[in-house]
Amino acid sequence: MAKITAAEVNKLRKATGAGMMDCKKALVEAEGDYDTAIEILRKKGQKVAANRADRESSEGAVIATVNADNTRGVIVSLNCETDFVAKNDSFVQLAQDFAKLALDVNSKDELLAKDYNGITVQEKLTEQTGVIGEKIEIGDFRTLEAPFVGSYIHAGNKIAVLTGLSGKSDNAEEVAKNVSMQAAAMNPVALNEEGVDQSVVEKEIEIAKDQLREEGKPEEMLDNIAKGKIKRFFKDNTLVNQAFIKDNKMTVAEYVKSEDKDLSVVAFERVALG
Repeated sequence: MAKITAAEVNKLRKATGAGMMDCKKALVEAEGDYDTAIEILRKKGQKVAANRADRESSEGAVIATVNADNTRGVIVSLNCETDFVAKNDSFVQLAQDFAKLALDVNSKDELLAKDYNGITVQEKLTEQTGVIGEKIEIGDFRTLEAPFVGSYIHAGNKIAVLTGLSGKSDNAEEVAKNVSMQAAAMNPVALNEEGVDQSVVEKEIEIAKDQLREEGKPEEMLDNIAKGKIKRFFKDNTLVNQAFIKDNKMTVAEYVKSEDKDLSVVAFERVALG
């Protein structure tokens, strides 16, 4: 039997993230061959992944990142089963690595096929499922392109937002961050009135009418009163019309204009876990 050194075990552990004992067992089984030991650990990951395929992975880390010239951003969520794993530094680092890779692709499938230190992202996910013992997978994948894209990640990596602005300016990064923080905190359903799905509007109208009927309002008054309630719905639930959380005397759109009259919010993406 080949003698396994601590240095060899440590090298394998750094490459895979597996525990010391798992690495030593794999090296012993591989008779000291490094590449074979890695393959053994990956096969273990495949078995664990198959056994946990139906498990819910509702915890994890959501990462937003933008490219060097702030014209493209991505949000990637790396999902796991428990909050304990989600808070692990190496897990968060892996999520950050995947988000950086995602800047060069346009879909989750492309990301899964992307090279990650000699293996695909999908293979790395399978490997980590075996190492950690939990289902690990890519959840949400969002992209946003605009003349200027800024990002914000809420504490704990549970919410991430991208905001697209109509142009670049000296304070565009700060403006985009503040608008992203707004979206993280207030969870708007759309950018503006035009972005709200008509089915949502119709549902809100019916809810408003039902409430008015319960209050005893005459049927002929319902449409006009319901329209007023819908205006309020738009104000509360569309990003640019919401009261700005740092100064509720102005809307988000007004805040942006106050910083630069030529700027406006053109898009946003928000991903939250749980």
